[in-house]
Amino acid sequence: MKDMFSITSKLLFAAFLSFFLSGCVATRLPFADNSPWEVINLDTQANPLDIDFVDDEKGFLVGTNRLILQTDDGGITWKKRELSNVSTQENFRLVSVDFLGDEGWIAGQPGLVLHSTDGGNNWTQLSLGNKLPGDPYLIKTLGEDSAELATTAGAIYRTSDAGINWEALVLDSSGSGGVRDLRRTEDGTYLGVSSLGNFFSILPSGKEYWEPHQRASSKRVQSVGYQPNGDLWMLSRGAEIRFLEDQDDFDSWSKPIIPILNGYNYLDISWDPKNSIWAAGGNGTLLVSNDGGESWEKDPVGDLIPTNFIRIVFKNSINGESQKGFVFGERGNLLRWLG
Repeated sequence: MKDMFSITSKLLFAAFLSFFLSGCVATRLPFADNSPWEVINLDTQANPLDIDFVDDEKGFLVGTNRLILQTDDGGITWKKRELSNVSTQENFRLVSVDFLGDEGWIAGQPGLVLHSTDGGNNWTQLSLGNKLPGDPYLIKTLGEDSAELATTAGAIYRTSDAGINWEALVLDSSGSGGVRDLRRTEDGTYLGVSSLGNFFSILPSGKEYWEPHQRASSKRVQSVGYQPNGDLWMLSRGAEIRFLEDQDDFDSWSKPIIPILNGYNYLDISWDPKNSIWAAGGNGTLLVSNDGGESWEKDPVGDLIPTNFIRIVFKNSINGESQKGFVFGERGNLLRWLG
């Protein structure tokens, strides 16, 4: 009788374990009925890292290995651009591009800033020398000959004379902890994750010091950003998604949402024009939630792409056309939003 009880207990435990694990593997997550994404062939093995548009048709995509591509049809097709006046001694990693009309800037690593005043037809390379701590990470066009440049050291600089001089906006960048992820809102607020992922910081618009805040759990932070309603979201190791529940309390994080556990972290999330939430990560992970994160589905197009999806970008219309969206994948993979 005792042996029978032991065998029965083991069978029940095995059944429970099998049921529990079945909900944690990627193959158990249902597929969406259709996909709003199409695959774009970039004909490169470089990683796309950023994208922006001069108008609704003309735009630029930048990335690793000196990658700079131009589109003249809204992102459907892309052609390579050569930067003949940029030093060939460095294999630059172009990390940020931004336009305001014909005024455009590109930031790259190590120590590269490019400026255009004619919609990207021509680019001028600026010499930064040892002026700025850290490497360029993000650049924002403010107006004619004016831009804001953020670095990996958490330093923020502004120029109003086409990059001849740079004014420091942060008196002490140590509060940022260096940055592994950095985002800027339209009002000039910066949000960064420390280089070790052990805390995140906010630099409110017009302030001179970073405000550090604790992470939501013992898991290291991957990235932090703003939801459409102005609340924060956080991605942590272990494929955890959290939402801030009180804007005035940076410790009021929700319990972790873990759509799947397939051994890969989420690297970015974003909201599409229909207010669905998209989460991107390693090994072709591209998930969507249409109910605020309560349930999730795998995107059927993304699932077919053998890449790590590293970023999701939605761009507001410039001339009244529909909003543009892109998912960046390593090794030249790009998805374009069809809506």
